[in-house]
Amino acid sequence: MTNAGERYRHGLSPMRGRARHEKHRAATPLEALYDLVFAASFGVAGAQLASGIAAGHGGAAVGAFAFAMAAVVWAWINFSWFASAFDTDDWLFRLFTMVQMAGVIVLAIGLPQMFESVESHGVFDNRVMVSGYIVMRVGLLAQWLRAARDPAFRRHALTYVVFIAIAQLGWVVVAWAPLPFGTAIIAAGLCWLVELGGPVVAERKGEGEERGTPWHPHHIAERYSLLAIIALGETVIGTLAAAQEIAETKGWTVDTIVVIGAGIAMTFALWWIYTMLPSGAVLAAHRDRAFVWGYGHALVFASIAAVGAGLHLIGYAYGEHALSTVTVILAIAVPVMVFVLSLALLHLYLVRRRTRGLPLHLLAGVLPAVGIVLAAAGWPLWASLLVVLAGPVLLVVVYEAGGWRHLDEALGGSLVGSRDRAA
Repeated sequence: MTNAGERYRHGLSPMRGRARHEKHRAATPLEALYDLVFAASFGVAGAQLASGIAAGHGGAAVGAFAFAMAAVVWAWINFSWFASAFDTDDWLFRLFTMVQMAGVIVLAIGLPQMFESVESHGVFDNRVMVSGYIVMRVGLLAQWLRAARDPAFRRHALTYVVFIAIAQLGWVVVAWAPLPFGTAIIAAGLCWLVELGGPVVAERKGEGEERGTPWHPHHIAERYSLLAIIALGETVIGTLAAAQEIAETKGWTVDTIVVIGAGIAMTFALWWIYTMLPSGAVLAAHRDRAFVWGYGHALVFASIAAVGAGLHLIGYAYGEHALSTVTVILAIAVPVMVFVLSLALLHLYLVRRRTRGLPLHLLAGVLPAVGIVLAAAGWPLWASLLVVLAGPVLLVVVYEAGGWRHLDEALGGSLVGSRDRAA
């Protein structure tokens, strides 16, 4: 029996790989706390995207937003997959996690500076962001060096250490060398290749069931679901900002009510779509499919945050910027289409079974495009917004009315195929 006092103790524990199929494994309070800094980061990135579009720098703002989201999501991925495999919850693990949280805050502080440099087409300035990564990497490298003391995963851990260190040196060069904008972008692309190379090489080490680090499939699926909820918080904030601007400019009109209703409905519909595509069971049966699924989620998270920025832009349309309806609807409809289609493709990749529900995802992706066309044809903003919303809402309604059987059939086929191979 566990000593009652040990329930409160967080003394040092040897860092060993956790059981891959540990029962009742769930996200920890520390992981939930860690995710809060990403709520702030998503908020800063979304606000910068909205203000950039409002200022007439749409293309540059979108490019900067893509870079920002890649950096933020990558920081989250680094911590989450490590914690799934090696979390000890001792005081040193908590301390190094706090260091990484501080690094994410510094990264968020540097986002406006990076956006401004991209929009001015001067020298690409991500020095503060890289400083945040340096702080994060101090904590992360220390964690991997702790994990390297486990003989079973020493090669994996040291591989991560080498790739992370090389990538970080590259980012320092990109940040502080006076590189022209185009050269800096190419160099940043090379750094990202090194970043991606670490997991590709490390997770191939080992044989059979012991291949790769011992991350927990259901725990990882839950962690991704929680980050999706964090990102969805930006759609609520965007709705609130837009409603406040309209109320101050025009008072409580039909426009205000529709924006609030459509924004909340959009948040709920995107959440509903995400949660009706289960992943944990397939990841448990097919661990080799985790790489594409895990990193492909960057599109899902970025598109959710971009929807929030687009909803925020509605307020700009009624304020002093007087943005056109087409610009606002584009900023909402495009990320909705990216979300619906990327999530459908990731699920299709994961289950490797054709589902009769996929054409419905395509239709849900087409309706937002119809909203763009109608906005260009002169429809009012609120009406065009409702057409965009109709895409994800239609998807939810049809699946809950019986279309879920197609998903269940595809999932069952994937799991049966796994059991047959195991036999």
